[in-house]
Order: sequence, then structure tokens, then C-alpha cells
Amino acid sequence: MNTYLTCSAILVIVYFLLAFNVSLTRGSTKIGIGTDTPSGRLNKAIRAHGNASEYIPIFVLLFLYFGFVNARGWIEWVVIGVTACRVLHPIAMFLSPDLNKAYAPRFVASLGTYLGGLALGVALLMEATRA
Repeated sequence: MNTYLTCSAILVIVYFLLAFNVSLTRGSTKIGIGTDTPSGRLNKAIRAHGNASEYIPIFVLLFLYFGFVNARGWIEWVVIGVTACRVLHPIAMFLSPDLNKAYAPRFVASLGTYLGGLALGVALLMEATRA
């Protein structure tokens, strides 16, 4: 199994499921654009998809690059960890009682995203200086 392609595929699927969820939620709540409470279903759906839109494209690009250069070891583990965090994050958003307040699972997913992204950025810089 190719870890990099598998993790990329998982993130792409999560991205489009979140987009589809926004459409379904708009239809079921009969709210087009606008007036949902900050922690309402539609706002959570929009923010979960928006957050995924901010991170998933760059991670997929990084994963595919590291797969292309056949990176192994710690980079592969970071990719798996980031994927887990990016899957956990929207779940935590939907379960969070209030998006305006701290929620431990969302914090863990965010922290893993930031640390993993930084680690992959450092790995990319190491790759650039090695060439």
C-alpha cells in the first residue's frame, strides 16, 4: 500500500464529503446564505468545509511530492498523523457544543495539523538543500 496516495485519497474524500454536507444542510435547514447561529448546523458545516479547504490542498500536494521522491521513515509517520488530525477536526467541529469555546478534540486536531505541517515544511526544506 502506498501511504502517500492513500492519505491523499482520504483527504480528498473528506474534502468532498464536507462540501456535500454543506449542500445537504442548506437544503434541510432551508437557509441559503446567512442567518444561522454561530454553533448551528449550517455554520458548523460551512466552517468544517472552509477549514478543510484551507489545509487539505497543501497537504495533498506535500503528500504527493513526498510519495514521488519515495520518502520514508519519520515523514511517512507525520503524513499518517496529519491525515488522522484532518479527519478528526471536522468530526470535533460537529461534536463541539459551541464553536466559540475551546473543545479538546478540536484543539488536538488543530495542534496536530500545525505541528505536522511545520514538520513537512522542514522536511521539504531539507529536501531542497540536499539537492
